[in-house]
Amino acid sequence: AASDRVAPLRERHGGLPRVSGAALGSHQGSRESRAGASSVQPQVHALMIILINLLYVPSALCCPSRASILTGKYPHNHHVVNNTLEGNCSSKLWQKIQEPYTFPALLKTMCGYQTFFAGKYLNEYGAEDAGGVGHVPPGWSFWYALEKNSKYYNYTLSVNGKARRHGENYSVDYLTDVLANMSLDFLEYKSNFEPFFMMISTPAPHSPWTAAPQYTKSFQNVSAPRNSNFNIHGKNKHWLIRQAKTPMTNSSVQFLDDAYRKRWQTLLSVDDLIEKLVKKLELNGELDNTYIFYTSDNGFHTGQFSLPIDKRQLYEFDIKVPLLVRGPGIKPNQTNKMLVANIDLGPTILDIAGYDLNKTQMDGMSLLPLLRGDKNVTWRSDFLVEYQGEGYNGSDPTCPGLGPGVTHCFPDCVCEDSYNNTYACVRTLSTSWDLQYCEFDDREVFVEVYNLTADPHQINNIAKTIDQEILEKMNYRLMMLQSCSGATCRTPGVFDPGYRFDPRLMFSNHGVRARRFSAQSL
Repeated sequence: AASDRVAPLRERHGGLPRVSGAALGSHQGSRESRAGASSVQPQVHALMIILINLLYVPSALCCPSRASILTGKYPHNHHVVNNTLEGNCSSKLWQKIQEPYTFPALLKTMCGYQTFFAGKYLNEYGAEDAGGVGHVPPGWSFWYALEKNSKYYNYTLSVNGKARRHGENYSVDYLTDVLANMSLDFLEYKSNFEPFFMMISTPAPHSPWTAAPQYTKSFQNVSAPRNSNFNIHGKNKHWLIRQAKTPMTNSSVQFLDDAYRKRWQTLLSVDDLIEKLVKKLELNGELDNTYIFYTSDNGFHTGQFSLPIDKRQLYEFDIKVPLLVRGPGIKPNQTNKMLVANIDLGPTILDIAGYDLNKTQMDGMSLLPLLRGDKNVTWRSDFLVEYQGEGYNGSDPTCPGLGPGVTHCFPDCVCEDSYNNTYACVRTLSTSWDLQYCEFDDREVFVEVYNLTADPHQINNIAKTIDQEILEKMNYRLMMLQSCSGATCRTPGVFDPGYRFDPRLMFSNHGVRARRFSAQSL
């Protein structure tokens, strides 16, 4: 693809932090880097050093999850609840309240970093009602952002606030390659007297799943994984899961298999990007002094519980994503199984830069002690997952029989979302329990609980059979986390030795109340 040159920075001398650079590579909605990972992206896995096996997102949807990466906050604190302007996705309110305090803004203004962004930012970025592509968020020295949502051809980039239109010529327009060349140019022309941070955010493997021409024949024999929860009825689950038709039609299965294969194909170009980036850093003599993080913004389901394809749900396949890291002081060939969330990425990169995390309002924690293999690290045993469902005021034209309030429906009338698909969960991992507790904000106050030690694919909802005392503790912990901010999001979990539970608080006017986030609270 054609190269978009980055103008050289004005060089200035100054004290460098502990490392010269940090790069965060994220791609759109994927669990492919965990399922058959070394096959689809061999370079990523060969070049990285440590795998964080339990990275989760606090909301299984693009814009809320990306906002959590940037702010280090849970959705109830950054108030981005869906992919619309009305849901605070790249809205004027987001720009005013949250953008000045994202970790890239702090890196640039407080730590003296030169910063570079290329790719998909937030789904509604570039909307005319929110400043168009002329808006460049604070904190970025170089800004190459995709207007709106994922595309591979025929898109517009904001190049430092100026619109640049791309067409459909592979050699100059294929977005993943364009992002790669922009990134390489930044590494070529950046100042050598300032530390740097790069955030490269490829839309791949998001729909429309357009692979580069040389990869369109790859993985012809690949199909979506047939785990034990594939194409089965979601019994004892929320009504939205139960309404999925089981078994799926042959056309639905073929569609999801095709989608899965095409997603893999798009990731081959991302693999090329990573290889080029690492080789350039090595050529510059900077690889050994640079941290690289590789992750995704949400998971993705392909046929689990007979839901064809999407995200948004509370289950592991939608909230669990890959995280691979390399950098100074990280021992090779490690797999870390601590409970990590994407709200930890911002604090980690600020910690690498030497910034005092006590000065932030972030909910997450720095991963640096885990990455270095420090002994006796005190770490979380739980975290919060929260999602606000979306639906049409009227009936979805695809599925009029389901009535109003649903959306993202397939031709065979299986809907992936609804207004009352609004839930909050505590995901817990301790020496005694691997547990997920969830409550829906609907008329039933429907509850789902899973013991992932015995049931890793979350087939059996044990809400009606688990010990009542555990249910009460998890309910109270959920209310606590839904109201947390900053340090209070990092208090001991239900199964930690330091946890204190007073049942009277659950029924007291002075106790913590569940806080349901909604558009009205923005």
